[in-house]
Amino acid sequence: MPTLYSNEASGNSYKARLLASFLDIPLDIIQVDLHHGEQRGEKFLSLNPKGEVPTLVDGDLVLTDSAAILVYLAGKYHNPDGNGWWSTDVIEQALITDWLAFAASWVQYGVFTARAIVSFGGAFNGLGSASTEQTLREAKIRGEKSLQILDQHLESVEWLVLGRPTIADIAVFPYVALAPMGNISLEPFGNVRRWIGRIRELPRFIPIDGLDDPLYRRRETDRPT
Repeated sequence: MPTLYSNEASGNSYKARLLASFLDIPLDIIQVDLHHGEQRGEKFLSLNPKGEVPTLVDGDLVLTDSAAILVYLAGKYHNPDGNGWWSTDVIEQALITDWLAFAASWVQYGVFTARAIVSFGGAFNGLGSASTEQTLREAKIRGEKSLQILDQHLESVEWLVLGRPTIADIAVFPYVALAPMGNISLEPFGNVRRWIGRIRELPRFIPIDGLDDPLYRRRETDRPT
């Protein structure tokens, strides 16, 4: 059974858990306490020198990036519904990878960063808790632009590529769906909202905190101790 080092609030960890749920892959999930810096401890850094989640261990294989984990799990495990989340065709692989790159760039430095600053108190793009008003302003600009790009693409298709759900959708979905946690509204982007709805209706979908309650972190922060 593969072991996934994860964190419940991490959208990148959620991508791996979501695909595993869709494919009915049993995982041994170990929670990493990011709040108390467990990811910076000697034990975890010996496994993943980047000090990041998710990290997947399957036998001697160690993968330290969510996109690599998605490719590996989708390629190794068949889909019980008969629809592949990956592909053996090189052109189709390239089309999927194009969106994996979009998730790692436009999404990561847009809606991801805005969510991290507004709801978790730091940019966390290799910067720890460091953030400025300018960082948040730029993240919102990039986040809204990425939503415009995504909404325009989804005007004529139901899924990002290949006419079916793939790991491209899983890679882009979490932080886009959680954009309101960074005070970026999804209301102007009807195609994106309908795409989010389609993903949430897939069999064996599992949620992440914030999908239905984007203020949950801020209410927790405001609670008296």
